[in-house]
Amino acid sequence: MLRITDILDKTQDYLSPKELEMIEKAYIFSAAVHQGQVRLSGEPYLTHPMEVAGILADMKLDAATIISGLLHDTVEDTLTTIEQVREGFGKDVAFLVDGLTKISKITFGSQEERQAENFRKMMLAMSSDIRILLVRLADRIHNMRTLNFQPANRQQYIAKETIELYAPLANRLGINWMKVELEDLSFQYVKPDAYHELARRVVQSKEKRDQYTEEVKGIIHAEMERFELKGEVDGRAKHYYSIYKKMEEQHLNFDEVYDLMAFRVILDSDQEKTCYEALSVVHALWKPVPGRFKDYIAMPKANNYRSLHTTVIGPHGQRVEIQIRTRAMHEWAEEGIAAHWRYKEKRSSQTDDSGQIKKLRELLESQQELQNPREFMSNLKMALFPDEVYVFTPNGDVKSFPKGATPIDYAFSIHTDVGNQCIGAKVNRNIVPIKYQLQNGDMIEIITQTGHHPSKDWLKFAVTSRARSKIKNWIKTEERSKSIDLGKDLLEKEFKRHHLKFTAVARSEEIKKIYDEYGLNSLEDLMVSVGYGKISPKHVVRLFLPEEIARGEEIPAEKPKKKAPPISTPGISLTGIEDVMVHYAKCCNPIPGDEIVGYISRGRGINIHTAQCPHIQEFDSERVVDVQWSIGEKQTYPVGMRVVCKDQKGLVAELSAIISAMDINISHAEIDTRLHDMQAICDFKLDVNDLSQFNQVVSAIKKLKSVISVERIAGT
Repeated sequence: MLRITDILDKTQDYLSPKELEMIEKAYIFSAAVHQGQVRLSGEPYLTHPMEVAGILADMKLDAATIISGLLHDTVEDTLTTIEQVREGFGKDVAFLVDGLTKISKITFGSQEERQAENFRKMMLAMSSDIRILLVRLADRIHNMRTLNFQPANRQQYIAKETIELYAPLANRLGINWMKVELEDLSFQYVKPDAYHELARRVVQSKEKRDQYTEEVKGIIHAEMERFELKGEVDGRAKHYYSIYKKMEEQHLNFDEVYDLMAFRVILDSDQEKTCYEALSVVHALWKPVPGRFKDYIAMPKANNYRSLHTTVIGPHGQRVEIQIRTRAMHEWAEEGIAAHWRYKEKRSSQTDDSGQIKKLRELLESQQELQNPREFMSNLKMALFPDEVYVFTPNGDVKSFPKGATPIDYAFSIHTDVGNQCIGAKVNRNIVPIKYQLQNGDMIEIITQTGHHPSKDWLKFAVTSRARSKIKNWIKTEERSKSIDLGKDLLEKEFKRHHLKFTAVARSEEIKKIYDEYGLNSLEDLMVSVGYGKISPKHVVRLFLPEEIARGEEIPAEKPKKKAPPISTPGISLTGIEDVMVHYAKCCNPIPGDEIVGYISRGRGINIHTAQCPHIQEFDSERVVDVQWSIGEKQTYPVGMRVVCKDQKGLVAELSAIISAMDINISHAEIDTRLHDMQAICDFKLDVNDLSQFNQVVSAIKKLKSVISVERIAGT
C-alpha cells in the first residue's frame, strides 16, 4: 500500500510546506471517515484514495487536486458533507470534491441513462475546472488496475465504458500514458482471448525484437551525432491494443505486423527546425514509405499533439515507424494538458491549455439539446474518436474535422443558419456536392440559399456531433409539428364518432388524468403521442364516455382477432404499450442478450433494433421506446458472422463442423477468396438461441490456427 510519506516525497520538490501539511491533514481525515470500510479485494478502502492521490502526485498536479484525490469518495461513501470539506480544506477543494461526487441518489430507468447522466455531469463540472476530469481519470486508472476483484459482468461493463469513453477523454487531453494504460487494461477484459494470445506472441518474439531495437537505435544515434543533433533515441514495443486494432482493421495476423516497434527521436533543442533536420537524416538513412509521413508540427492534432511521424524501410527490409519531436513536444505528448496546468500561477491569459478547454466545452455545448441518453452517449463517443483532416477557410485559417467530414459539417461549424441553408460548397474553387468528403489542405467556401432546410438524408454523411445534433433538432421539430396535426386529427375523428367535441373536452380538468397516466405535460404532448402511435385515441375517448358505453367499447378490443398474433411479438416485453405488432430489424438482426430499443414506425408497429445499430442515429428520439427481452420457450434468431482466414483446403468443412457441433443451423453461407493475399472471407447466416451461444461459437472458431478474425455482421 502507498504511504502518505511516499506522496509527500513525490510533491516536496514543487509544493510549499503549508501545502504538504494540508495533504497530510487530508490523509488523516480520509483515514478517519473511511475507517472500517473495505474494498472487494479485502484491502482497507483507504488504499484507493491513496493510490489516486499518488497518481496525481506523479503528474505533479497542485495541492488542491491531490487533496481532492484523497477526499473524492468521502461525501458519497461516508457521512461527510461538502460543508465539512469546505470548512477543513477550503472552497477550491470543496468545489472539486462536489464536482466528483456521483449522482447516486437519483434513480434512472436504465444503465445507459445512468452512464449518460454521469458523463454529462462530469463534463459540465470539467468545463468549469479541468482538474475534476484529471481526478476522475486517475480514479478510473486505479479502478482498472484492481478490476480483477469485480464480478465478471461488472468487469465487462466497466472495461467497455473505459475503452469507449475514458481512454478517448485521456487522449483528447493529450495524456498519452493514461490513454495507453486504460486501453490495455480494458482490452484484457473486453477481448480476453485476443489479449492473452497477443501477449503470448509478443513475449515469444521479445528477444529478437530487443536486438533489432538496439541495432536501429544505434544507427540513428550515430547519424545524429555526425550531424551534431543532440538528443536521445528511444525504442519500445507498441502497446497491445494498438497492435490488435491494426490487425483487425487491416485483416492481418501477428506474423504480418512488421512495425511492432515505435522509435522516438527526442531532441534537446526547442527549435522546430531541428525536427525537420532530424527527419532529413532519417530519410537519408532509409527509404521512406510513400503516404506514411505526417506533419503534426505544422498541423497539430485536436489535443495539441505535435510531432513528425514517418515510416521507413529499415535494416533487413523491415518497416520502422519513427516519431521526431523536441523535449517540450514530448512532455505534452505524454502528459498533455496536465503538464502545463499550473494553478498556483492563477493565470488568465490565453494559452494552449485554455484552447483545449474551449474545444471540450464546445464538444459539450453541442450535446445540450440532446435529452435522450442514448443519443448523448453516441454523439459523445463520435466526438471523442476523431481521425482528423485539416482544411482552410477562405481567410486562410486552419480548421480540423473528423475523417469523413463533409461541407455540411464545415457549414454547421460556422453557424447553425449557415448549416441549415447549405445547398453546396466550393472546394479549391470548384463546386462539389454536400456529401463530398473533405481532404487535407482543401479550401472550403459554403454556398447557401435562403429558405433552404436540412434533409434527413444529411444524417448519412454528416459526421460531427454538432452537425448531427443540429440536423436532428430541426427534423425533430418538423416531425413533432406533423405529429401534432396527425394526433389532433385522429382525436377529433374519434371524439366526433361518439358525438363529442374534442376542443371542449381538451379544456376540461378530466383530460389531466390522461396526462398523469402517461407522464405528459400538455395537450400538445398528448397529440404528439397519439400522432406517433404511443397512445390510442380510443383510450383517450373512453375517459369521457358513460361507464356502460366505455365498457362496451372495450369488448371488441379484447377479441382475439383484433390483437396481434402471439407469433408477432415473441420474446419482447413492452412497457405501457399493447396490441402492437413487433418486427426484428434486418439491418442489425437483434438476438436475446443484445441490448435493444424499439422504434415506433407509422403503420408497421414497433421495430426492434440493437442499441448499437447505426440507423438509431437517424431516429426521432421521441419515437424510441424501452423494450426488454422476455424469453419463454427457446427459439432461434438469425445472426450474421464473418470469418477471415487463410485460404486452405478443407477450411469450410472445418468451420461447418464446429458450428454443427454446437447444434447451430447454417441457413446461408458465402465464401469469397482473395488471390492477392491468399485469404478467404466466409460469411455465414446462423440460427442461434441467444448472444451467449453466438459468443461460444465465435470463441471456438478463433482457436483455429488459420483464422485471422471473427466478427458479427449485420444485415445478412
